[in-house]
Parts: sequence; C-alpha cells; structure tokens
Amino acid sequence: MTRPRIDIGTYGTITTRRKGEKTIAETRVRDADGRVRQVRVSRETAPQARRELKKRLLRRPGFGHAGDLRPDAPFTTLVERWDADLETKELADGTKDHYRDQVRLYIMPAFEHFTLAELTTGRVEALLNAQEADSPSRARKTRTVLNLLFGYALRHDAINRNPVQGTSRLRAVKNKPKALTLEQVSKIREAAANWRTQPGLPGPKPDGQVRDIIEILLGTAMRPGEVLALRPCDITDGPAGMIAAVTGTVVQRKKKGTFRQERPKTDSSNRLVPVPEFAAAVIRRRLRGVPTERTIFAGRTGGPLVPPNVRRTFREFLVDAGLGDSGISLRWYRRTGATVIARGMDSDAAATFLGHTSSAITEGFYIEVDTTIDRTPASHMERTFRWESPDGTLLTLPPAPGEDDVIARVEQEVDDGDAAA
Repeated sequence: MTRPRIDIGTYGTITTRRKGEKTIAETRVRDADGRVRQVRVSRETAPQARRELKKRLLRRPGFGHAGDLRPDAPFTTLVERWDADLETKELADGTKDHYRDQVRLYIMPAFEHFTLAELTTGRVEALLNAQEADSPSRARKTRTVLNLLFGYALRHDAINRNPVQGTSRLRAVKNKPKALTLEQVSKIREAAANWRTQPGLPGPKPDGQVRDIIEILLGTAMRPGEVLALRPCDITDGPAGMIAAVTGTVVQRKKKGTFRQERPKTDSSNRLVPVPEFAAAVIRRRLRGVPTERTIFAGRTGGPLVPPNVRRTFREFLVDAGLGDSGISLRWYRRTGATVIARGMDSDAAATFLGHTSSAITEGFYIEVDTTIDRTPASHMERTFRWESPDGTLLTLPPAPGEDDVIARVEQEVDDGDAAA
C-alpha cells in the first residue's frame, strides 16, 4: 500500500531514535514546490530534538501555505499553529502564558466553533463590545491577542484581511488613583505591624516577611518578583548607602512551581537601585543569618515565597486597614515610586529607576561600591515615606511631563509571579 500523500506545507509523524550520544528527530515534509523531503535534526534529548525540528519546519519557505490553515479551517487549528509558533519566540515564559490564558479563557469560548472565514469584523466587534461592558482592560488584552492570531493567519495566506481592523475604538479607561497617599501608606503599615498579633489566634505567629516586603516595595518601586528574588549577594551597604542589584525575579510556572529565575523580566531590568534608609534598615535586619545565595525572603523549606501567598496576605492587611474595597494592589507601590521620582526629578529618571530603560548590569556582575550611582531617587523616596515626619509634597504636585506614559508602562506589565490557571 502506498503511503498517503501529505498536503503541501505540512509534515508527517515526527519520530525519534538514538544515534550514539545524540537523539535524532525526523519527519517528512511536503514543500511549496510539491516535493516531499526528509528533515532531521539531532540534539542531546528527544524533547530538545523535537522542539528544534518544529522550529526548522516553521521556518521553511511556504510552510503552511495551502496546507491545513485555510479560510475553511477551524479557528482551533489557527490557535494550535499560532501556539506552536509562539513557543519559538524569544519572549518571557510569563508573557507566553499570559497570551495563552487570554486565548483559553476569553477568546476560545467565543470562537471555537467558527472557521476562519466566518470570523468577520462584525463578530469580532460583538466580542469586544461584550467584554468592554464588563472589563475594558480585558477587551484591550483580547484585541491585542486577536491581532497576534490573525496576523499569523495573514502571514500564512489563510485570510485576506485582519477582521480586527475596522472594529470600533475601545473607550479610554477612566483615570484612577495612580499613587498611594501618605494616609493609605500609614494605615497599611499599621495593619501590617498588627496583623494576627491578637492573643489566642490559631496557627503559627506571623514572621513579618510580607510586612517587610511592602517596605522594600515602597522604597525601591521594584516589581514584587524582583524583591522576592533578592539575595545577600545582591546587596552592598557602604558609607554612601545601600545598593540593591536586580539580577533575577521569582516566577511561578505550570508544572515547575515557584523558583528564582536567574534574570529579571527584561534586559533593561538588570539595574542597580539605591535604597532609601527606611527600606535599607529592613534589609539589614533580614540579612542576618541568611546564606549568601539564598533569597532573603523564603518559605519554611528555604525556597522563595510563593507570590500568590504574598498577595493574599497583603489583601488581609488591606481589610484590616479598612481599605479592602479600595482596589489597592502591590502594583500600586510601583506606581507610587514612579510618581515620586517623576515629580521629584523627571520622567526619564523614573523610567530608569523602574527598569524601563537600560542601565543594565553585565552578566555575572557582583556589586562593589559605585560612587557614580545617583542616590537622588532614594533621597526623594526617603523624604516622602520615612517613618518619622514623612513629607508628601511630591505626591500633591501636578503630574510631570511624560509621567502618564511611565505609569501606563507599569499598568501594561505582566506579573511573571502569576501561575497560569
């Protein structure tokens, strides 16, 4: 019996076999000229070989053209092909998981029974309008991911135009408070200090880690995962003051759990952060007895704290502070830092302080006292949020030029500490 012909732009079953110290993955692909060719790669392990083979297949000229991705193909086929292509992109794992969750939770339920040709501008408009009525932020994220999906389909000649084009402009999200007030900071601090200290409560007494984490967030405007990833070897404390090196982040991944990723969110996120004295005092206290390569904040087994657990405890602080319905989250500390630095200096300084522009540390760098580091941001944070006589003048000033753009970037950040559901 002759082997069935495969469609142009598609490939057959991928097989693997050992050859010496390597594993070979191979398959047959029918190229755009109609000819069937054998494609193979070798790697250390079978999963590595399969991944590399799929990457090569995706890069072959004409791959997918006139294949299973056509106007009459199910939307689910587009999602499968786009997902495989997404895996080859140089994006953070958290970003990939975020895109996939948007598809799984908010796009697939609406479009899984349609073909590509049936997904008209009107149907996309109806989905976006329904989501916007419930959550404008969700509608914007859906629009972004749909553009990625249909862009992939366009590149593979499966559709003639992107149905997202022509949909109505999504309404602007109403402005909401961008920064914590001194009153809110004070209430949260008091609630954190008194959390679960009442006599007779069951369970272990609080260890104060989340209380201390929010002090460092307040003083440095780091991302929560960056604070959770700090180690003693990332800290230098000299006559000029304390400096923290951001060299990693704590992330949570499906099937992997929580771990310290040996790089932060972006290349520009590698940075040296001057620490104001009120936050430096917290770090000094936490450093005592901690092994140099272990995270300063850790669970009972010595591994990093789990980000959702930190957020859950913080929400309990908010309830105790009478701010349970305020919408405040850990992200507000980053917004607040951006506001103080932008108004005390300028928006470029705020962007650098947040790690949005490059002040990168070279790989493998260990801190030495660097007198060239500008401690002005730390002095503004110290003056504004010190425990004794804080001065909230900067928080009352009008927004600085470009400040809204800096805050908008904070709002668009994906939290790599979130595990995909």
